[in-house]
Amino acid sequence: MFKSLSAPSTALVLYSSTVPAGFPSPADDDVEMRLDINSLVAKRPAATFYARATGDSMVNAGISDGDLLVVDRSITPTAGDIVVAVLDGGLTVKRLARCGQGWQLAAENPAFRPLPINPEDGVTIWGVVTFSLRRHCEREG
Repeated sequence: MFKSLSAPSTALVLYSSTVPAGFPSPADDDVEMRLDINSLVAKRPAATFYARATGDSMVNAGISDGDLLVVDRSITPTAGDIVVAVLDGGLTVKRLARCGQGWQLAAENPAFRPLPINPEDGVTIWGVVTFSLRRHCEREG
């Protein structure tokens, strides 16, 4: 379900030229640096894990079914953060929100109701989502 980011990493090439999304531009052959994606998304690797999102309750926050979430357990969650929580024995990703004197886990899709956090229910916030990675291009065949 999740993978530690402390595993060995492979640094890939980051070119110094940008890639226009409009008209083509001549490519530069200049390599700016080698980029390790883990060093980019995990500020505290020992406290960071990946989790795969499922469902569509967070689509209005830019999180879609199949996205890879980067979750930092060392960040103290605050109102407005997107968090991974343990609820009813399973994991869920929701926005942490104030509700009067209490808290709730709010979906970012109006088709889903907020989930009140009752301290007696044993809800645990596992970490704060810091990045959502999506595979945009699917290859045919």
